[in-house]
Amino acid sequence: MEFVNHDLAPERDFTGIGYEERRVLDSAGSPVDGLHAVWITLDNPAQLNSYDTEAVKEVILAFRRASVDRAAVAVIFTGAGDRAFCTGGNTAEYSEYYAGRPLEYRQYMRLFNDMVSAILSCDKPVVNRVNGMRIGGGQEIGMACDFTLASDLARFGQAGPKHGSAPDGGSTDFLHLYVGWANAVASCALCDPWSAHEALRLGLVNDIFPVLKVDGEFVPNPLVVTDRYLDDWGRPCLGRPKEGQALAEGKALLTEGAIDFSLLDAGVDEMLTKLLYTMPDCTIKTIESLRKKKLEHWDANRETNRAWLSLNMMTEAKAGFQAFHRGSKEQGREVDFIELRRRIARGESWGDELIEAISPQYRGQA
Repeated sequence: MEFVNHDLAPERDFTGIGYEERRVLDSAGSPVDGLHAVWITLDNPAQLNSYDTEAVKEVILAFRRASVDRAAVAVIFTGAGDRAFCTGGNTAEYSEYYAGRPLEYRQYMRLFNDMVSAILSCDKPVVNRVNGMRIGGGQEIGMACDFTLASDLARFGQAGPKHGSAPDGGSTDFLHLYVGWANAVASCALCDPWSAHEALRLGLVNDIFPVLKVDGEFVPNPLVVTDRYLDDWGRPCLGRPKEGQALAEGKALLTEGAIDFSLLDAGVDEMLTKLLYTMPDCTIKTIESLRKKKLEHWDANRETNRAWLSLNMMTEAKAGFQAFHRGSKEQGREVDFIELRRRIARGESWGDELIEAISPQYRGQA
């Protein structure tokens, strides 16, 4: 029969992201005729798959296209390369265009909100394939997905309060649903990242897979302690960062090896096969019912958060994003937090003079 086309932009070719139909496997491991998975890939590996305004638009349209694809079993959302799934918004664009322009950033945040909502309303199950760092806004769009399968080299976390923002693009709405209040507030406010092993223990991800091959053999993440241990309070932990000589040896091992995503992709295939052998309507209804827990928070907060984030582009966000983008490894990429607090405590008004006084690229100048 001839179907009605429900795609919002059927003639659009994606240029900033990848959109691909890939095979799904049956229980015998054979490709299934007439069905596929849709892979949506953030394609900016040189900048750790950060998304700019155009990429956000394309992600929205891509999820809408996948949502109405009758032959799609599920959507795989991932990033290009082997360093990052996504590290959030493009800091160059934030620093050089949106900083100091709150009305412009308000329109950008409308698009960002629509991107998160497009993931949460997708008519297909969404699997986040985390091929590296999932930080900041990357963490937020990742948590909007239904399942997460990750490289064991991946890192998860927030960066907002370190760089002039608040994680109000989803983390303050979703993170506690995954890991509980105490872990969520520590991550959101203090910005200490979690290893993939720790994310698995906390319930943030469904599974992790070794991706580092040394001498032809997969080895677990050499930068963290992968055996269970007890912390200072006797609580079981996993994925503690190595220190001292052990960390140096781990870094050396990391440089010796090669990244191989075959186990991660086999895990994705297994997830797709499991979804294949379920009733499609019952499955998406189940997922939609679970998504409501996220939507209760997201729908209640996204507009007021959008307004605050926009106004913040005149103050701390302007300072933080410009410090990160215009700074350097040698100078530093964070503002002088102590000097900022001192000046605010003295009643100094926000402006370029204050921002220059706390910014790394101006530090030490008369």
